[in-house]
Amino acid sequence: MFDPTQWIIRDPSICNGQPTLKGTRVLLRVVLGYLAQGEAIDAIRKEFPSLTEAHLQACIAFAAASAAEDLPAPPPGPRSGHAA
Repeated sequence: MFDPTQWIIRDPSICNGQPTLKGTRVLLRVVLGYLAQGEAIDAIRKEFPSLTEAHLQACIAFAAASAAEDLPAPPPGPRSGHAA
């Protein structure tokens, strides 16, 4: 199973302890901003050549986990496309 915490670090000596992608000085929030604005993965990797596919997967996994914690659970009941 993929573990994003292997790729996202907080080190007080790197970018004042802000979350960065391991082995780089690229801030997690910067990559998430690019993704949020619809930037293509290839364009992000061109802008930040030190990033790997695993780095970007970690960013997406982090955002998904954060959303799961912050968003309310869907109400119980039938889902569209399912028989009642």
